[in-house]
Amino acid sequence: MLIDTHCHLDATEFDEDRARVIQQARHNGVAMIVVPAVQCSAFAAVLALHQAHAMCMPALGLHPMYISMHQPEHLATLRTTVALQRPVAIGEIGLDLFVPGLDLNIQEYYFIEQLKIAREFELPVILHSRRANDPVLKQLRRFGIRHGIAHAFSGSQQQALAFIKQGLKLGFGGAMTYTRANNLRRLAAELPLESIVLETDAPDMPPAWMPHQRNSPEQLSSIANELAKLRNCTADIIYESTTRNALVALPALNGMRVTD
Repeated sequence: MLIDTHCHLDATEFDEDRARVIQQARHNGVAMIVVPAVQCSAFAAVLALHQAHAMCMPALGLHPMYISMHQPEHLATLRTTVALQRPVAIGEIGLDLFVPGLDLNIQEYYFIEQLKIAREFELPVILHSRRANDPVLKQLRRFGIRHGIAHAFSGSQQQALAFIKQGLKLGFGGAMTYTRANNLRRLAAELPLESIVLETDAPDMPPAWMPHQRNSPEQLSSIANELAKLRNCTADIIYESTTRNALVALPALNGMRVTD
């Protein structure tokens, strides 16, 4: 089986055919889909998606790109909801130094407060760290966070090894499938296989064979096959290893029902 460790199935892009997309993903070997919330208003939808489709596993967080929508009281809502619902992770959280105009101080405030919640409830984190790997790592070390996933990893080998040393897994998806992504493909081929998990980030980050189209979790098997080619191994090895790695990164998945 495969686990899509990052997929925004609650997005409006899936409103017309969400059930079909989930069914097709299952048909293509995907047993679990982790759905991270990005703002407080999305918590209910992500939790409802899990109730409707047990294979869709909820994560709850306040994304750094939506700081204009976050309010300090949303942190209290997050803590209360986590205590009641026990998501598989706190996420998607982190820092973004790529998009202009996102106040770093405000980003850090929400990131740090959510790391405190993760530590309080002993939950892993799902991280957004676009051009911010070093400051994200700094805060992980500060708060002793040692489980989770660096989503859509894009950084140096040194940064990759630092996340691994901290205990996190690295998420690889559609970006890895583009032949021009030389550094990312080299990392996917050379990093320890036990450090890698697979993701789609659907509806975003479509793979090379469907540029400018809506991405979907049903593409995960093809992404896994591409990783197998890069590593010169069988697809079965990728399936087994990345699934095992996801269960290590997000331990709550071990106790959850994987079929509807």
